[in-house]
Amino acid sequence: MSNRTLRRFLAGDAQSDRIVPPSGITTSLTFFAAAAMAFLAVFALALALTAGRVADRWSDDASQTATLRISGATDQREAQTEAALNILQETPGIASSRPLSVEEQAALLAPWLGADLPLGDLPLPQLIEVIADETGYDSDALQQRLTDEVPGAVLDDHSRWNAPVVDAAHGLRRLGLISLLLIAGTMAAMITLAARAALAANAQVIEVLRLVGAQDRFVTCAFVRRLTLRAFIGSGAGMVLGVLAVMLLPSSGDVDGFLTDIGFRGIDWLTPLLVPILTAVVAFGATWLAARQKLTEFS
Repeated sequence: MSNRTLRRFLAGDAQSDRIVPPSGITTSLTFFAAAAMAFLAVFALALALTAGRVADRWSDDASQTATLRISGATDQREAQTEAALNILQETPGIASSRPLSVEEQAALLAPWLGADLPLGDLPLPQLIEVIADETGYDSDALQQRLTDEVPGAVLDDHSRWNAPVVDAAHGLRRLGLISLLLIAGTMAAMITLAARAALAANAQVIEVLRLVGAQDRFVTCAFVRRLTLRAFIGSGAGMVLGVLAVMLLPSSGDVDGFLTDIGFRGIDWLTPLLVPILTAVVAFGATWLAARQKLTEFS
């Protein structure tokens, strides 16, 4: 597209705009299709970003925290706990470690066993919270030393149950991105059909314009501009509705669960603004190709 054609496309042309009816089934289809696809794109984008945040958060938590469980005899548990704490303090890569109190262990068990469970009657193991520093530590070497010096001590770095959660979050992020690609493809197909239908409906007008000397570039620019603007406006409306719908989704409050609070955070709120822009790009490309192919058929 030449600079002159681009300026005409952006500024508009009163003569070329008369070629394409300002209303009708094709322009309405383009508007509503773009609005619906943009609405769905906002949700797919929110899902992808939320899943990414979950994967990053759980990965960070798994790499920084671990739990040491001491299940020895009750009369030896205090000595084993002290020995385990000494080993942890001597281990490079561990920032801090502390034994959990009975109340803290009760809080951990409450969601599964209830808050009124008499823990004093149960032979609970002693749990020690282990927090790694930025460099991390060798969990295999630490477990081997604990096995040798503190029988009954088991180190749980949370990878056994954390890895499936992280993998699922990554999978949902990929699903969200794939959904965006499918939405873009569907939008391109629908806009292409609308463009071809508009060109076919105005075949006689196009033939008359050719007879009086109008070039195909003039006709193409008129259709591309009309349908691209309709797609841009429609996707803008769908984007706004999608953002409002995401804002109205219920919040989980202080509960930190899997994929809670689906939506945007911080600068992520700016990402839906890309939806109308990308829609206009898709509409421009689809309409331009459809117009060139259809005009070739008319030749």
